[in-house]
Amino acid sequence: MFESKERVEVLGVGISALNLDSAKRTILERLEKRKKGYICVTGVHGVIEAQDDSKFRQILNESFLTTPDGMPMVWVSWLKKHREVDRVYGPDLMLEMAGATRDGKFTHFLYGGRPGIAELLQKRLEERFPGIRIVGTYTPPFGALSPEQNLELQKRFEDLKPDMTWIGLSTPKQERFMAEYLPKLHTTVMCGVGAAFDFHSKVVKQAPRWIQRSGFEWLYRTVQEPRRLFWRYLKNNTRFLWRYALSGVGLEPPRREEGVSIAFLGCRGVPARYSGFETLVEELGGRLALRGHAVTVYNRSHLYPERPT
Repeated sequence: MFESKERVEVLGVGISALNLDSAKRTILERLEKRKKGYICVTGVHGVIEAQDDSKFRQILNESFLTTPDGMPMVWVSWLKKHREVDRVYGPDLMLEMAGATRDGKFTHFLYGGRPGIAELLQKRLEERFPGIRIVGTYTPPFGALSPEQNLELQKRFEDLKPDMTWIGLSTPKQERFMAEYLPKLHTTVMCGVGAAFDFHSKVVKQAPRWIQRSGFEWLYRTVQEPRRLFWRYLKNNTRFLWRYALSGVGLEPPRREEGVSIAFLGCRGVPARYSGFETLVEELGGRLALRGHAVTVYNRSHLYPERPT
């Protein structure tokens, strides 16, 4: 079910059983071997998103690493006898890897952030870690990349060949991007670190270390961005506690799987020339299935009497 090293299962998501130092060593080993993989840094938000989205849950579980980004992931790991686990926070991991690669052996690329943020982040990191090689940045549009932008991005990666690519988007967008684009781009490791772009470029103030360790960083960030984060944290934190409490007493919380179900009704004995709607539904179901959607088509015509003549 899970890729990479030993994992701790948290509501169906495999969280890698490691700490910041072991994560750094594992990533460096991956870079040395030139073995492709992506890294998800996952807390409560990611785990709850995965409850209702089986494809996203699969992305998290098929990563090279899915690190314990929030303290609740660490506490659950401790409860499950993995005392070696500690928080592997996206912004901390970025700095740890920047320091470990300041000899210039491995190169970096920064993808994400609002206009100008990636360039500012590059400047800050180069000032803080002399010798680090950041070979390029890219600020994506708000929506999906156009075919022309796709080609441009692939050409840049083909030219630059960065060893490690940092993705500064939101969850689950950055995880979906990595799963889709890692096979397409000439890079070895991708890591989604979200708000690290804003923190390390100094445009958003990071919570003090003691708040980060207390498990209340979500409250600090909510005070900073109440309109964007209040309802997200209220919903996610409440659902996480409820679901974990149920799982703790042996009950499996229900998941709303992503998929499509189509039911159509009909009458037996309807001439073929009147069955175009049924044909349309079957065709629609088939096309959705070919696109990778989970589709079930139910023909309920047998439940109804034959059409009177």
